[in-house]
Amino acid sequence: MTKTNRIAMWSGPRNLSTAMMYSFGARQDCDVVDEPFYAAYLALTGLIHPMGDAVLDSQPKDPKDVITALLEPITTAVQYQKHMTQHMVDGVPRDWIKDVRNVFLIRHPARVIASYAKKREGPSLDDIGFRQQAELYDLVVASGQSPVVIDSADIRGAPEQKMKQLCAALGLDWDPNMLQWPAGGHVSDGVWAQHWYGAVHASTGFSGAEGPLPDLPPEYQSLMTEALSYYERLAAVKL
Repeated sequence: MTKTNRIAMWSGPRNLSTAMMYSFGARQDCDVVDEPFYAAYLALTGLIHPMGDAVLDSQPKDPKDVITALLEPITTAVQYQKHMTQHMVDGVPRDWIKDVRNVFLIRHPARVIASYAKKREGPSLDDIGFRQQAELYDLVVASGQSPVVIDSADIRGAPEQKMKQLCAALGLDWDPNMLQWPAGGHVSDGVWAQHWYGAVHASTGFSGAEGPLPDLPPEYQSLMTEALSYYERLAAVKL
């Protein structure tokens, strides 16, 4: 059996991550996995999230069981794992990341905060994942792997160019099907999709370039400043 190219895409919430999953899911050679640690994250933290009970009922709560499932043999040549960096809390092992190809999807924190606050008010730095993303990046580098960093704004500005560049960096043949997908969601969507994925369910491809950065209310200014330092550090090494 051919060894599967397992790609772990690490992002925070509200960051083109679902559209990227749909893009890879449009490949004929790719299996996709949607936020496999979500239930474990809720179980370990006790946090209250929209549709939290449904999430807890839909996935393994023990992160070791999640990891076993992520690494088990599959028949497809490529596996795309959509991960949220904020899910990697204490109690979730990290040694397995050396066995996958790690990519970091970044987005300017002003856009992330503005979008997240519409779905769940009062986000904290831990909620939006920037600190955890930088920590995971450092961990991957320390393991001897050279991780890929790509900015969602660059993908939206030039989808074909940036997705071709990403595929080349991952050793994947380019598949033009990655630029379009059917409206209405993907069979691998988590149960939380009905709350979080409304905009991307209406899409059939990557949205166009974004406009100016949003003006955040005063209560989110300090959060944006904290997150910006982590974003800028990874943006310095992006594709």
